[in-house]
Amino acid sequence: MGILEKIGEIEREISRTQKNKATEYHLGLLKAKLAKYRAQLLEPSKAAGAKGEGFDVMKSGDARVALIGFPSVGKSTFLSLMTATASEAASYEFTTLTCIPGVIEYNGANIQLLDLPGIIEGASQGKGRGRQVIAVARTADVVIMMLDATKGDVQRKLLEKELESVGIRLNRSKPNIYFKPKKGGGLSYNSMVPLTMCSEKLVQLILHEYKIFNAEVLFREDSTPDDFIDVIVGNRVYMPCLYVYNKVDQISIEEVDRLAHEPHSVVISCGMKLNLDHLLERLWEYLALICLYTKKRGERPDFNDAIIMRRGATVEHVCHRIHRTLASQFKYALVWGTSTKFDPQRVGLTHVMEHEDVIQIVKK
Repeated sequence: MGILEKIGEIEREISRTQKNKATEYHLGLLKAKLAKYRAQLLEPSKAAGAKGEGFDVMKSGDARVALIGFPSVGKSTFLSLMTATASEAASYEFTTLTCIPGVIEYNGANIQLLDLPGIIEGASQGKGRGRQVIAVARTADVVIMMLDATKGDVQRKLLEKELESVGIRLNRSKPNIYFKPKKGGGLSYNSMVPLTMCSEKLVQLILHEYKIFNAEVLFREDSTPDDFIDVIVGNRVYMPCLYVYNKVDQISIEEVDRLAHEPHSVVISCGMKLNLDHLLERLWEYLALICLYTKKRGERPDFNDAIIMRRGATVEHVCHRIHRTLASQFKYALVWGTSTKFDPQRVGLTHVMEHEDVIQIVKK
C-alpha cells in the first residue's frame, strides 16, 4: 500500500470515529500517523529527474507576499493592477504556469508580490505543480488567498485544507509548548495550566509513534493533540493570511456585506478596481511594517528616504540597518513621534520605535 492510500485510509477512519473521551487516544494516534505520512509525502524523491523551468524567485524588497488561489480567480489581473509587472491574464484556466514576481510600492516600502500558478484540489499531494507552489508560499511573510466571491466559501475551505496538510498554519500563533528530546531518563511531563484536550498518556502514545521515548514536555497553554504534533514535527510555518474575495460586482450587496465581515477578509473587484486602497492598508497592517525617517543635526528630517522596519524594532535595529558599526559608536538618540512622551525625547538602544517616528543618532 502506497503513502497516498495510507493517508486516505487514516482520513476515512478519523471521519468515521465519533469524538468522545473513549476515542481521544485512538484519534491522537491516528493524527500522529497522518502527520508522519504527510511529511514523507512532501520529501523530495531521491531519484533525479529531468530539470524543469526554474520556479522560485530570489527574495527582494522589504517583505514578500504570495498570491495563492484556484485558477481563474483574478490573481494575474490583481498583479498587473498593483505592480508595474504585466502578468498574462485570460478567461481560461492555468494562464499562469510559473511564478511571476512584481513590486508594490506603498508607504515608501517595496513589497514583493508573487503571482503563483493556480492551485487545484490535491496540490499537497503534488498535483498540478502544487508542491512547488506551496514551497514558495512557505517563504512569504503574508499569504493573500484570492477567492472567487461568486463561489461562496467553498474555495476557502479547500485551500485551507491543502495548506494545512503541508504544515502552513494560517492566522495562528505557534503553540506555547516546550519540547526537548533527551538521551535518557524517560518522559518528563508538566503543565502550567489545566489541560482539557491532552493528557500524559496521550502525549506518551504520540511520542512513541515518533519513536521518542525520552523527552521533556511542558504545556504553557491548553493545547490540542494537533498542536503537540506540530511542535514535535517542528517544520510548521505560522503566517498571517488575508482572504481576498474578488468579483464582488457579480454578487448581491447582502453577500458582499457577509463576506466583508468574515474574519481576515477583504472584498474587491479587479474588473471595476473597487476597494484596492483598503486592501493595501490591510496588507500593510498584516505585514507589520513601519516607516522611520532620519534627521541630521541642524537639518530638517529626510521624508523622501524612509527606513522600513518590522513593528517592534528598537533603536539598536535602526543602527544596524544604517551601518553595522553604528551601534558600537552609539551615545544616544533623539526621537520625535508617537513612541515618545515629548518631542524630542532622548532615548537609548532599547527604545521601541513606532510608525513615522523621526530619529537623530548621536555618536560618541
